[in-house]
Amino acid sequence: MNDPARADVRDMLDWLHEQGRRRAEAAPEFDIEETLRIVRAVAQADSTAAREQGKPDAAIDFIRSSRGQVARLILELGPSTAATLGSRLGLTPAKIRRDLNELIAEGMVAIHTTPSYGNRGRGRPAKVFAITDAGRSALVHPYDAATASALRFLAENAGPEAVSEFARRQMADLERRYTGAVSAYESLSDRVRALAEALSADGYTASARPTLPSGQQDSSGEQLCQHHCPVAHVAAEFPQLCEAETEAFARLLGTPVRRLATIAHGDGICTTHVTNSAPTEGEVTPQSAAERDAAHITDESGGPAAP
Repeated sequence: MNDPARADVRDMLDWLHEQGRRRAEAAPEFDIEETLRIVRAVAQADSTAAREQGKPDAAIDFIRSSRGQVARLILELGPSTAATLGSRLGLTPAKIRRDLNELIAEGMVAIHTTPSYGNRGRGRPAKVFAITDAGRSALVHPYDAATASALRFLAENAGPEAVSEFARRQMADLERRYTGAVSAYESLSDRVRALAEALSADGYTASARPTLPSGQQDSSGEQLCQHHCPVAHVAAEFPQLCEAETEAFARLLGTPVRRLATIAHGDGICTTHVTNSAPTEGEVTPQSAAERDAAHITDESGGPAAP
């Protein structure tokens, strides 16, 4: 197989396992550089196959339909009222009700109630519509199976730290692409907003808002929310993906960050607190993230990187 990156995903995995078996027989020292290249090729091939073949026609039709647009907007905005959704999409009240009722019947959207306050005090609870796990899954491509298999192969043959190294290298590409957009701003809020926009362009449906402690008017930092994660199911098995992303955020923003919640762990939104004060225990700082990244860079001789 001269070019594994162009092969069928199943053949790619067979080839991957065969290469690992041959290496294990030939030498105890596993070639991490070659393995990372192979795993990256598998992940890329899986992504391409998912885009081209992975979704049945019915699923593609759903994404393009009016119902799919409503579900996508709920994913982007979070729990929303019918009036908000109809207004944003230009749908009549009757049409938005029909779409929402169908989405509820399909299990893709659920109804929640929130307190409603008017000029005369507390009123009837407001009805909002929230995306479910089934709805979120219907809006993503099935990247998971082959990518997870490739990472399992990497962990089994080169150890868990090799998965961390792979995740950091994947995030390095994200950092290179985002650095210009984020560093163009001086204020923390603008940098976080720029990062959210860059993430949204890559399909993470992100937003940013200030964090206001209870009873205070001054922000203690910013909150970065990602309403969608294309690799959530893989990250549930390999948390190194989330850890590498958090480290990348700290370096991009130049300030300590703390991951509060992740879709991979069952939360509805990936939430990252970006602090504008001195770091506290548990936060990832730009310095610690950079040191951790540098610790896994080696020179051509295999020794530690030069300072």
